[in-house]
Amino acid sequence: MDIYQHFRKEEQAFIDQVLAWKEEVEQTYQRKLTDFLDPREQYILSSVIGNHPDMNLQFFGGYEESERKRAILAPFYEEIYKEDFGIALVQSQFARKFIQINHRDVLGALMSLGMKRKKLGDIMIVEDTIQALTDEELISFLEIHLTGIKKARLQFKSVPLKFIQSSSEKWHTQEGTVSSLRLDTVLKEIYNQSRNKTSEWIQKGYVKVNYRVVENPAFQMEEGDIISVRKKGRSKLIEISGQTKKDKWRIITGILK
Repeated sequence: MDIYQHFRKEEQAFIDQVLAWKEEVEQTYQRKLTDFLDPREQYILSSVIGNHPDMNLQFFGGYEESERKRAILAPFYEEIYKEDFGIALVQSQFARKFIQINHRDVLGALMSLGMKRKKLGDIMIVEDTIQALTDEELISFLEIHLTGIKKARLQFKSVPLKFIQSSSEKWHTQEGTVSSLRLDTVLKEIYNQSRNKTSEWIQKGYVKVNYRVVENPAFQMEEGDIISVRKKGRSKLIEISGQTKKDKWRIITGILK
């Protein structure tokens, strides 16, 4: 059976990577530790590996509710511990009274240092504290080079994972039905806008699905997709629950507030 038929064309390269990891573990009997994966990549990895009897697949992102996670794929007989994922937490404080810093600012500062997104986990900003999860091998680099964001002078230091602060942002879920799983139709349901409006957002490049800009209103959504709309925040298609007698799709969505 062609495994690619179950996924999008643009995901074939990642599927090939997963198959290569699987073959490597099978042939060498050595575990494979991945970089940080977004939720869609986690879903693909889990789907491709499935319940393989000779494989032990586990995910961890630094804390239970993490969005971005690293994976370990190991022979079935190996035990895997949280310490094996090589995840570190760095943090710094800033003067919130004088400057506002958001997630995009932190990510932009990290990218400007030449860091790749796959080396970074979740980023949390709680009151005057910035925290970022990363590969533990990058701690020294960040402590030396990440010295400012916007106009704020900062000093990042490594702290134990137990000091992770939960963001005040929460996913608010809702159930609904849609006539199709097109991107513009799903956005219409989530944001309570007209389909013309959501199509306009998409065509102007305002919408990302799984962190990639999608400019096709007819793009077919799948369970677990993460959506980002400029100036509207983030949402996700949590579950596709089947169809009604009138052939509408039952879905559960979430919006970050």
